[in-house]
Amino acid sequence: MDKRQQLVETAFALFYAHGVAAVGINQILQASGIAKKTLYHHFSSKEELLAAVVAYRDERYYDWLASRLAAARNGIEVVEALFDALDDWFNDRVDALTDFRGCFFINVCGEYGDPEHPVHRQCQSHKLRVVQLIADRLQPLAIDDRQRLALSESICLLKEGATVQAHVQNDLGAAQRGKQLARQLLQSYL
Repeated sequence: MDKRQQLVETAFALFYAHGVAAVGINQILQASGIAKKTLYHHFSSKEELLAAVVAYRDERYYDWLASRLAAARNGIEVVEALFDALDDWFNDRVDALTDFRGCFFINVCGEYGDPEHPVHRQCQSHKLRVVQLIADRLQPLAIDDRQRLALSESICLLKEGATVQAHVQNDLGAAQRGKQLARQLLQSYL
């Protein structure tokens, strides 16, 4: 692994575990074993490093979710695959995502609340990308594009709610209940 990637992965682990504001550059350097000069060769600031961390998590999460949805052939299979994937994540059965500590993007937006801030926009882009992934997987449904997007947004609302419920309330069954609600929602579009 190159030094830049090592910094990104180390910073992600620390930011996800403790929050962005709580983690200083020196802590990242100590945990990574990389010199300050090397860090500043790759990133001009902590915020630039954070942007790289958000992009890293976006790719990892998106790739994982896309792979979990890839085999779904119809709407009910998409819903089941999505919420079963979340259940695995909430219950720490997904090595690719590390132990569950809530949604990294929601956590970061809690610290970067200004919707115009570039980091907030990056997190928003991730969420929109996931909505589009689900809409693409729902393509076989006999509904128009507007309805498919509305359904995808509603499914994502349930996904986000289950994620927050699992994290804030330590409700590790939230994904399975979300799956039942998403099934009902899907039926209302058919």
